[in-house]
Amino acid sequence: MTTVAVVAKQCLPGRVKTRLCPPLTPEQAAHVAQAALDDTLATVRAVADDVVLYLDGDEAPASARGARVLAQCAGPLDVRLAHLLDACAGPLLLVGMDTPHLDPALLAAVVHAWPDEVDAWFGPATDGGFWALGLREPCGSFVRGVPMSRDTTGPQVRARLVAGGLVVGELPPLDDVDTVGDALRVAALAPATRFARALELALGTGVPA
Repeated sequence: MTTVAVVAKQCLPGRVKTRLCPPLTPEQAAHVAQAALDDTLATVRAVADDVVLYLDGDEAPASARGARVLAQCAGPLDVRLAHLLDACAGPLLLVGMDTPHLDPALLAAVVHAWPDEVDAWFGPATDGGFWALGLREPCGSFVRGVPMSRDTTGPQVRARLVAGGLVVGELPPLDDVDTVGDALRVAALAPATRFARALELALGTGVPA
């Protein structure tokens, strides 16, 4: 059974999606981020039987009901991701909270049909990062020490997988939501999502306090 871990922050104003401000307020950005996380958790829970929410924060959202919650350790992102990989048995697929347009069919193809010959899955983000990382035998050394949030992050992680002798299955690239331009693009791809509705409200009438 493949475990799917969602890496997320508690969606508090000023702590999430700060690059959406302006034009959004911190409160609106937090509302949009929560919608993205809720969409992601709904997709993951519909596909996977074993779900972990790897949370930076004190309180898990209601949308995580039924998931195991693991607190993120202190340190930069590479250290935190390495902690998650070292803490979980495999096979394990990591996804972030910034791809609310994630297709359940794409996720199901990995969770339920992981080929014997594939050791790892890699899903590149269009900004140079990665939106998914799967390992049959999780090990933090594949990410520990890799500079995160750069346009070289994804290629460096993938290179480590290959250098480790792993057969890597390729997942299609997806947009991460970092900027307003990203958000508009993703909302257009998935207009029926909570994320798209929250973004429309934030950019139009505003999110009530």
